[in-house]
Amino acid sequence: MNGAEGTKTPAGVRGWGDPQALKRRGGSPSRPRKAKCLEWKSTGIFNTSYCLFLVIEINRRERYDLQRVKKMKVVTIAEIEQQLNNISAESDPLFKKFQQDERKGVQQLIHRWQKRMEQERQLQEKFNEMKVYENKWRAQGYKYIAGVDEVGRGPLAGPVVAAAVILPEDFYLPGIDDSKKISEKKRNEYEEIIRREAIAVSVAKIDVPDIDSVNIYEATKKAMLAAIATLNPNPEVLLIDAMKLETPFVVDSIIKGDAKSVSIAAASIVAKVARDRLMVELSVQFPEYGFQQNMGYGTREHLQAIQIHGITPYHRKSFAPVKEWVLDE
Repeated sequence: MNGAEGTKTPAGVRGWGDPQALKRRGGSPSRPRKAKCLEWKSTGIFNTSYCLFLVIEINRRERYDLQRVKKMKVVTIAEIEQQLNNISAESDPLFKKFQQDERKGVQQLIHRWQKRMEQERQLQEKFNEMKVYENKWRAQGYKYIAGVDEVGRGPLAGPVVAAAVILPEDFYLPGIDDSKKISEKKRNEYEEIIRREAIAVSVAKIDVPDIDSVNIYEATKKAMLAAIATLNPNPEVLLIDAMKLETPFVVDSIIKGDAKSVSIAAASIVAKVARDRLMVELSVQFPEYGFQQNMGYGTREHLQAIQIHGITPYHRKSFAPVKEWVLDE
């Protein structure tokens, strides 16, 4: 509604040209719109409806912005760190907001978060690569695919232990790998998860008398076959780390399988944790040999203990240098 109002300022916009009055009203219209209204006012032609709306709208928005600022509080770096733990993607609006925070501590948190996300992405890729063999056999209609591995072929003392593990198709544990590449803490953590989520887990051991009787290679095969035999349900396919076994099941022998197959890696971890616990128990009975640390392997301290204290019933007499010590005696 355009109309000539003379030089009289409408009540709705009185004080428009007075900065102090405008400040008291809580508004500060943008210069182009303010200038336009003043131009209309000076020429005696004033768009009352438009200018009244402009003043009310700008004042409303500025009051809203002021209230929003008052309600906002500065988020501490510790709070941001906690919230970042719940963010999984850079597209998250909250993450974008944190990226704009110029505080050095916040930027360091952002960098650490990005590094952690990259590590998790790599672990996920590695895990998917380690499911290739399982996926191959599942695509052929097999359901129960067992990974089989052994631990303890090389030590001078203690049993050789084998494990067989059948994992469900949806099993997911990024970071799983050859047990020798994982810290003791991680092995124990993963072993608990594997036992809890696996369809079946079986562990078998062959003790020192049998190792000395048939040799370590044959003893290892016996341990693997024993672990397979006690799986429930029975496996349909066996994924084995570089061993040839005669079984009624389909066998896929994989070189360095504990680093290439999720199922073999799981068996490797279960076998390693089981054997380590046995050696820790032996260390209580024979503390001089440090079994809780060397797990029966021929470390310098272990060899020195043999020279001083002799051997135990758990030492492999068919292994050098234990064999030489027995001959010397």
